[in-house]
Amino acid sequence: MRHLPTRTTRTSHRGVIGALLAGLLCAAGATVPAVADSPAPAPAPAPQAGNGLALTPPMGFNNWNSTHCRAEFNEAMVKGIADIFVEKGLKDAGYQYVNLDDCWAKPQRNADGKLEADPQRFPNGIKSVADYVHSKGLKIGIYTSAGTKTCDSVGLPGALGHEYSDAQQFADWGIDYLKYDNCNNQGVDARQRYTTMRDALAATGRPIVYSICEWGENKPWEWAGEIGNLWRTTGDINDSWGSMLSLMKQNLPLAAAAGPGHWNDPDMLEVGNGGMTDTEYRTHFSMWSVMAAPLLIGSDLRKAGPETFEILSNHEVIAVDQDPLGKQGTVLSSTGGRWVVTKEMQDGSRVVALFNEKGSAQRISTTAEAAGLPKATAYTMRDLWEHTTYNTAGSVSATVPAHGTVLLRIAADRKWAAHPPAVELGLNASPLIEAGRTAALTTTVTDLGRTPATKVSAALTGPSGWQVKAASPTGSPALPTGRALTTRWKVSAPAGTATGTYDLKLTAQYRSPAGTRVRSTVPFQAHVVVAPPAGAGYLGDLPQLSAANGWGPVEKDTSNGESKAGDGNPLTIGGAVFAKGLGVHADSAVEFYTGGACGAVTAQVGVDDEKGAKGTVAFEVWADGTKVASTGVLTNAMPAQPLSADVSGAQVVRLVVTDGGDGVDSDHADWADLRITC
Repeated sequence: MRHLPTRTTRTSHRGVIGALLAGLLCAAGATVPAVADSPAPAPAPAPQAGNGLALTPPMGFNNWNSTHCRAEFNEAMVKGIADIFVEKGLKDAGYQYVNLDDCWAKPQRNADGKLEADPQRFPNGIKSVADYVHSKGLKIGIYTSAGTKTCDSVGLPGALGHEYSDAQQFADWGIDYLKYDNCNNQGVDARQRYTTMRDALAATGRPIVYSICEWGENKPWEWAGEIGNLWRTTGDINDSWGSMLSLMKQNLPLAAAAGPGHWNDPDMLEVGNGGMTDTEYRTHFSMWSVMAAPLLIGSDLRKAGPETFEILSNHEVIAVDQDPLGKQGTVLSSTGGRWVVTKEMQDGSRVVALFNEKGSAQRISTTAEAAGLPKATAYTMRDLWEHTTYNTAGSVSATVPAHGTVLLRIAADRKWAAHPPAVELGLNASPLIEAGRTAALTTTVTDLGRTPATKVSAALTGPSGWQVKAASPTGSPALPTGRALTTRWKVSAPAGTATGTYDLKLTAQYRSPAGTRVRSTVPFQAHVVVAPPAGAGYLGDLPQLSAANGWGPVEKDTSNGESKAGDGNPLTIGGAVFAKGLGVHADSAVEFYTGGACGAVTAQVGVDDEKGAKGTVAFEVWADGTKVASTGVLTNAMPAQPLSADVSGAQVVRLVVTDGGDGVDSDHADWADLRITC
């Protein structure tokens, strides 16, 4: 992948080891290894995309995200995952492949030039494991790199120069899927390297799904459809909201390249690994399915809880991913972090994802016609997470929780009247509440259906000890199409309530014309805030309303270390060291409550020195949703740049760092000497 963290992981040596080896080879006058260890058979094999495999996106498991090269990646784990696929119904849900990633092999080939399994991890060899997986009615995958060595720091043998013998060995073992990485590639042309392995796989005569893990470096979506069944469009994912969001944004524009047998791959799933909330994991799973992406589970299912299995086994969402038409979803709109993505289905229906990128609830809307459906009196609308069907007059709208996704399947059919009307539950703004004081909130319950909603009532509840009182009617005898029940509420958190995020819940109950009772709820988040002290101070010392970061957490007064909290270094830009500020990694957004009482934000900004010559970023300051300052693209070669922004009257100040437009690659960004005047 393009991103090169400083830690000793597989990604920390991609490119770095390759560059070092290439330099050593050139210095010694060595030549690049031959691309194949035997001549290609004649005539040339058919293109891999025509091999009849992966007609829907592959579904399965890969160990990398949960184990990397740690000791728990072994034969017992692989067999255990196969068992769980069967026992927990994942096989029945469509998951087929149990895939081994890096570190399965011994560091050297044997005397015959063959690969051998690490005897500590796989004492019975790969074929024995493959036989076990096959005995469960599943398939098995393996990993190697299109270079002299794989991506692990140990430097296990890669396939460059050994393509035909390695492919035959994989076939002899019973391998069904090959992930072919990009490390230590010696500068050999990517198409050449990946085409050689395509031909080698075809020469075995065994059907093997071919996954090109080229990290999107050479725009594989433009050429890999004739070579592989799927290709990585991005660098590696990590278990964070910022990483998942960044990869999603990179993959969404590439819909035209995807189709049966050839798929865009924004990397594996992180669902269940613990770095995101269940809401964020549902978004992850929803958007990967709408993008017709491969669904490769990246968590250790032996340790997974029921919520993880519930997400991964949602048959209705999986059906979106696995639709035989093979269309990747396309973006209708994305203004203000309110994403509408639609996917055409084989039966003529449309799936609509209403995705909220922001850290507070937002209303997101479109129409059935805008989603591509023909004009009709009404439509059926199925909520794929709530597993409930409604009718709509054509409006497709929801108040979507922070980082959440509402996933709907909509059809123009004649059965719409059999279902109750859809209602939209809304909140007029993100609630910011100062402890001990009363905040005024307004909620709405709107009938989106062609039929009326009757006996409508609304209820708003908060945490224990909070006061929530209605200041206007909470019920209505009937709501015709497009009409709303609007209720004003007075909400207060007890004095002394700690700053932070708290859950509110809006519930509506109503009846359909046929008398069916319907209950609908939407969760919201209230932020208990404190007004900033008067005078000038460091903005980073104020409580954060929300924070999203590309790699690792946002760090206070240190650089971003990309992994766990506290693993950064002193903030350093162009040799200058700063004691105070924030260390982030693109893409990043950090919000602070300023309560309308502050006037200016100032900082010294730039790429942290710890990444050497790497990194390009851009800094932005937003005040209540309006951009009030930006730097343009900054590089590591530039000294700290002064940044100042007028945030007068703003309730919320948002600090944003983007990747500079060239992809997320070592984008360590420092908000140094970050101050605010109030």
